[in-house]
Amino acid sequence: MSEPSPRPASSGGRTQPEEADRLRDMLRSPGYQKALVFSALIGVPVSLLAFWFLVVLHQLEHLMWAGLPESLGWDTPPWWWPLPLLLVSGILVGLVVTHMRGAGGHLPAAGLNPSSPGAAALPGVILAALFSLPLGAVLGPEAPLIALGGGLALLFRNLTRAPATAQSTALLGAAGAAAAISAIFGNPLIAAVMLMEVAGVGGTQLFAVMLPALLSSGVGSLVFTGFGRWTGLETAGLTLKIDLPSPRLDAGDVLWGVLMAVVIGAAVHLVLVGGRMTARFVAGRPVVHTAVCGLAAGVCAAVYALVTDRTPVDVASSGEGTLSQMAADPHAWGVGALIAVLLCKGAGYAICLGSLRGGPIFPSLFLGGAAGVLLAPLPGLGVVPAMAAGMAAASASALRLPVSSVVLVVLLLGSAAMIPVVILAAVVAFVTVELLPSGPAVPPLGEPDRAPAAAKAPS
Repeated sequence: MSEPSPRPASSGGRTQPEEADRLRDMLRSPGYQKALVFSALIGVPVSLLAFWFLVVLHQLEHLMWAGLPESLGWDTPPWWWPLPLLLVSGILVGLVVTHMRGAGGHLPAAGLNPSSPGAAALPGVILAALFSLPLGAVLGPEAPLIALGGGLALLFRNLTRAPATAQSTALLGAAGAAAAISAIFGNPLIAAVMLMEVAGVGGTQLFAVMLPALLSSGVGSLVFTGFGRWTGLETAGLTLKIDLPSPRLDAGDVLWGVLMAVVIGAAVHLVLVGGRMTARFVAGRPVVHTAVCGLAAGVCAAVYALVTDRTPVDVASSGEGTLSQMAADPHAWGVGALIAVLLCKGAGYAICLGSLRGGPIFPSLFLGGAAGVLLAPLPGLGVVPAMAAGMAAASASALRLPVSSVVLVVLLLGSAAMIPVVILAAVVAFVTVELLPSGPAVPPLGEPDRAPAAAKAPS
């Protein structure tokens, strides 16, 4: 059979893939070139505003959970401290949702949303985040940052009277969101990968190709590193020699990591279903029901503090600081405290996902890390591989973004040796969640009964 002759390129008589020609034409387009230049320019003000937004959130959280208790004579917040804070949070967020444009941004139970809510909705988004995160919502700041960055980018475009086309709106919204979210992760690579994956570039075909590639690359890395260590032989490869202590993976780490991913994926899926059920409860009467949910989240933190005699901060808020402490000294947590924090923070996370405003990333990372520390004493499983697998599985399950989860966890750990187990855990957990029943959809505000119970949840 004769092969079809390749299509000649426009220059030099060489052959070029059709996509390469399309890319070259797009890059030569004046509209796209202007969008690139504008994206570079708006990165500066958006990043600065995102930085100060995070500073305000951090200072308010420190005031509410450290400054005020210390001024009243407590070294740590008392067990009942989350109750009034989260009750007030629920009331204020409910008022923002019902009285301000944009309803304070989309619910985190619906996943990360790359689309911009528009400049007119930014005041509500900012207020809802300020009323949620510093007062103890079990959420992170990434979703408000995405909305803030995209909205600011479009606002700057309108102020400069730049042409508003569908392409420029999509490009500038994504660029602004990426510039803002890179402030919280401290790494532009995570922001770029996450925004690309959230936007669904390539659709289902991307996932169809990506998952086998991720899985095979993780297994291949295990084979190459393991076989090289067993034989003492080396093969040429592109590596960077960095003198950092990193544990070696063994068969126990890999086996337990895969099993952990299945269990954690199923558990996080139940939490997400609980978040969507909470959203259905809240939608009918936003002010009253959001206040009830805020108080319920406070009860989760208070119960944890009473049971364990530890600070309620372990359950309240995103868990970013607590995860750092756990990673630095995992042996400071007893088995009872780990089980209690998983149950109470998981319940608070589900409640806040469907009622308050924020992002789902950091609480999922904490839950995965805590599960890893709890399971680390299993035979043949180390603390670092267990935490790596737990965080990758939990974040991939919560976000439905396996590539972003791998990049995020690897960069957080700073250990290239953990990449194979991170990849395997993320892929296994993602597939596990996708195979489970999706549960109820997040309803439109004020319409709790119109969402079909079996509708597929957004990825």
